[in-house]
Amino acid sequence: KNMLANFGIRQLRPGQREVIESVLSGNDTLAIMPTGGGKSLCYQIPALVMPGTTIVVSPLISLMKDQVEKLDEAGIEAEQVNSTLKVAEEEEALENIQTSHSEIVFTTPERLRDREFMHQLQQLHIDLLVVDEAHCISQWGHDFRPAYLELADAIIELGNPPVLALTATATERVIEDIHTQLGLKKMRVFNGGIFRPNLHYRVLQTGNEEEKIERALQLVKEIPGSGIIYTATVKAAQAIYERLKQAGESVALYHGRLKASERKESQELFMSGNVRVMVATNAFGMGIDKPDTRFVIHFQTPANLEAYYQESGRAGRDGEAAQCILLYYTGDKRIQQFFLAKHYPGVEELQSVIQALKAVSEAEQPASLENILVRLPDLGKGKLKVTLQLLRESGLLRLARNGTYRLAQQDISSETLEQAAQVYEAWQEHEREALERMIGYAQSGFCRWKVLMSYFGDEEFGHCEICDNCLTPPIPVEEMVPAESHDDGKRQSAEREEVDPVCVGSSVTVPKYDEGRVVAVEGNQVTVTFPDNETRTFLRSYVSPA
Repeated sequence: KNMLANFGIRQLRPGQREVIESVLSGNDTLAIMPTGGGKSLCYQIPALVMPGTTIVVSPLISLMKDQVEKLDEAGIEAEQVNSTLKVAEEEEALENIQTSHSEIVFTTPERLRDREFMHQLQQLHIDLLVVDEAHCISQWGHDFRPAYLELADAIIELGNPPVLALTATATERVIEDIHTQLGLKKMRVFNGGIFRPNLHYRVLQTGNEEEKIERALQLVKEIPGSGIIYTATVKAAQAIYERLKQAGESVALYHGRLKASERKESQELFMSGNVRVMVATNAFGMGIDKPDTRFVIHFQTPANLEAYYQESGRAGRDGEAAQCILLYYTGDKRIQQFFLAKHYPGVEELQSVIQALKAVSEAEQPASLENILVRLPDLGKGKLKVTLQLLRESGLLRLARNGTYRLAQQDISSETLEQAAQVYEAWQEHEREALERMIGYAQSGFCRWKVLMSYFGDEEFGHCEICDNCLTPPIPVEEMVPAESHDDGKRQSAEREEVDPVCVGSSVTVPKYDEGRVVAVEGNQVTVTFPDNETRTFLRSYVSPA
């Protein structure tokens, strides 16, 4: 109890005690806990109990400073070592680490590649190594980070301390991959589930971009408190930002093409409450913790349900009711398909990267990511990283501890590159399937939470009673199908294949309902918006042209 008081809490949340006990028993442990479920406490308390040092590996540089300050306030000595520190700050941090004054050391996976830093860590008695945002290590996760693949080697070099992996989201496939990639023989898994009863999910069907913008403006005016509007593209983010500004709303903008100083300013304005609404791409990502966020609106459909849950889960971290709304338009699928097509390197990209590597070597320059990118400006930094990782996994490339690359062999045939390119085929197919599951969520008439829970492996979940489909259930199929013979159904189906007046934008009538407008047609399902702004989905045979 005295220890809990250090963190300003009276008791542990469900699941925390079991994870902490597993860690203190020396077990390798994976804890899957919902966003806001108190994952940090699962290593902070053991760090106080155990005599040595806890190393926390995280991609969230922006949060490390806040975490260190909070731990200092709780009487826990902590340090951070990352690329944002000034020379004097880093020297002071390293000195504190060397003298074992720090109970917790925060660092990045990239920093563990640094030979000198690793040598300093090897001098410590390390009780625990924590892998935060552990889904980043899995190629089947939604936010795969190649730097995480170095962690298995780092764990061995640090003397195989017990490992605690933490994440808010993990499918069965990701759980298995985390286990494999970390090189752990046994790992106790504690899955606290993802259900958060204060999050109210709903989907609003829309017919075009302009209607989506109008809906977004309407929602911002209707829902009190602060919120985030996520877009899939920078263009959409800028368009909504401008419209909200014109409407007199308090709004900030955040995307990857802004200068670092502009992103920092926007984030500070939103986090401090000086701006009510943040319009952002997914660059406004992991680690964003504004507990009183009352709504998260997705203006465009995300690539998969992991990303959607992670982003929508930034709402309601204070435990109070919050709205998670997806503005769905069938055309959004093409945006994500475009991203998928651009994401994966082919043989041409592999060849261009190899040529760039040779050119850098011939110029007697370090073969760093930046020096390679200079010769491949059209490839882009993100795709270059993926391409380099593919070459490494295929054994065609070596990565030194100082972050430079070298070819494992000088003469690489086209056949070898074709085989390398095929490595990502399964990954590409997985992401295509994940997008279809996301679209299925948007079109589903089932409980929204049930669809999410099922995706993450919980098939037993019933109904949340708080999402749109629970509060306003779609018409049961048996009520929707009019009485007609089997032959009549075949005939009408054939006629519809020739010309179907029920299409997006057309006016239709539905028995028991008013006249409405079609906003989506998917297979034999038609989604209609009515004058009262209610949106419902029916079987095609139940809908007639107005």
